[in-house]
Amino acid sequence: MKIATWNINGVKARIETALAWLKEASPDIVGLQEIKTVDEGFPTSAFEDLGYNVAVHGQKGFNGVALLSKLPFDEINRGLPGDAADEQARFIEGVFSVPSGALRVVSLYLPNGNPIGTEKFSYKLAWMERFRIWAAEQLLLEDPMVLAGDYNVIPESRDAKDPSLWLGDALYQPETRAAFRAIESLGLTDALRATTDAGDLYTFWDYQAGAFQKNNGIRIDHLLLSPQAADRLKGVGIDKYVRGWEKPSDHVPVHVELAL
Repeated sequence: MKIATWNINGVKARIETALAWLKEASPDIVGLQEIKTVDEGFPTSAFEDLGYNVAVHGQKGFNGVALLSKLPFDEINRGLPGDAADEQARFIEGVFSVPSGALRVVSLYLPNGNPIGTEKFSYKLAWMERFRIWAAEQLLLEDPMVLAGDYNVIPESRDAKDPSLWLGDALYQPETRAAFRAIESLGLTDALRATTDAGDLYTFWDYQAGAFQKNNGIRIDHLLLSPQAADRLKGVGIDKYVRGWEKPSDHVPVHVELAL
C-alpha cells in the first residue's frame, strides 16, 4: 500500500498539478496540507472522479488538511485533542480497514513557529507536546499508524543543504528538534531514515533565488511510523520531479510503501 503526504500550498491553485500527480503516482492514501480553503470550497468531486474518498478539515485562507483514500473511511477525526480553544485546522485522522485490522493515517500541518521568541514559537512547541501526548495514547492501540505531514522541523544538519541559513529559524531551533526527537522516542520510526542515511534528500525548496535549481532545500515533510507500520515498511520515495512542473508547490510529495 502506498501512503503519501504533500503540502500542496493551496489546493485550488494546484488542482491540475495534484490531479496529474495522482494519475501518475497512484497512491492509495494521501495526506494534504495547507489546502487553504474551507471544507465547502475543497474540490472534492475532482478527486472523487479519480476514485478517492475525501475527508477535509479546512480553514479560510490558510492552514487546512485533508485525506484522500481509495479505501472507505471507517472513522474520521478532525482537530488535535488537548486544547479546545485551538481553532487552527492542522490535524485530521482517518481509520481504515485492512486485512491485518485497523490502519490509522494522520495528515498534519505542524505550526511554523516563526519568529522565534514570540507566541508563535510557543504555540509550535505547545502543539508538538499535545501531539506527543496524543501519539503516545494512540500507540497503545498497537495498530499500524502513519503520522504524515509537514512537520516544519529540520531534524538534523544533513536535512538542510546549508544548515547555517536556518540557525535563526523556528524549524531548526534546538527546542524544536528536541521536541521532534521526543515524539520519535515514543517508538516511532522516521520512514526515510529507516531506509537511508544519505544527505541531499529534501522535500521543500523556496521559490526564491533559484533554490530548486541549486538543490538548496530542506527536509521538513515526514512520515513517522508506529512499530506495526514500520515492520511492514517496503520503501520510501520523494517525488522531487513534481517541483519542476508548472505552478508547483514549494513542497513535493513523499510516500511510503507498506505491506498491508
